[in-house]
Amino acid sequence: MSERIQPNRATGDFLELLEQSGYRWSRPIEGAGASLSPIPSGTTVLAFHYADGVLMAGDRRATAGNAIMYERCDKVIPVDDHSLMAIAGVPATAFEMARVMSHNFEFYRRSQLQPMSAEGKVRALSRLLKDNVGMALQGVGAVSPIFTTYDHQNKQALIYFYDMLGAEFQIRTHTTTGSGSPIIRGVMEHEDLWGVKPLAQRSRNEAALFAVRLLKTASLFDSATGQARPEDQIYPTIATVDADGYHFFEEQEIATLFPEAMKRGQ
Repeated sequence: MSERIQPNRATGDFLELLEQSGYRWSRPIEGAGASLSPIPSGTTVLAFHYADGVLMAGDRRATAGNAIMYERCDKVIPVDDHSLMAIAGVPATAFEMARVMSHNFEFYRRSQLQPMSAEGKVRALSRLLKDNVGMALQGVGAVSPIFTTYDHQNKQALIYFYDMLGAEFQIRTHTTTGSGSPIIRGVMEHEDLWGVKPLAQRSRNEAALFAVRLLKTASLFDSATGQARPEDQIYPTIATVDADGYHFFEEQEIATLFPEAMKRGQ
């Protein structure tokens, strides 16, 4: 192996290793100017605290402008055993960002013989977003993610929201992003303040029912957010993060939840 691509065993920095090997995961297109066009974010993803941890959910539709390209896209992605990333923005950039994150965490674990801290994971995504600013300003690579992970040191599940420049914001209750997010943000706040009980006190089943209703509501007003289609076995993606790691709801479980969620007063 060339000396140039020796892994940085002192810090476990995977991104530095990528740069040493001549790969940079994101770089602006040379000669292209910044775009003032709106950031593409045709989707709805969300996360909120519930009684046992954090619930994260997203619709399944992928769009290109006004065209519906795919109805089975998974927008809640595992990054490691205790971390999930919900993506909104340009899919190619978002999926690659999630893959780099996953390799970053695993490289750190193997080279440092311990898992990366929750704070380190949060900052790692912030760093990727900062490195992606050039692409985002050119209008071809903007990503607006939600990241959730379990902090074993403080024994709590965490939610972070990021802006395009990489600033991270810890979310104490709930958050959402994507084109359908303005429609349901107020619903989440109203339900948390004046619903039957605060979101953080709801059971896993109650939290999942609420997530299904939120995504249904978003899909009624935002054409870029896909609706559930039971006749085609297409349902939202729902997952939780707690002390035991992440857990995705099985398709059959969501199929059972969906008609219950559509009933009034449940």
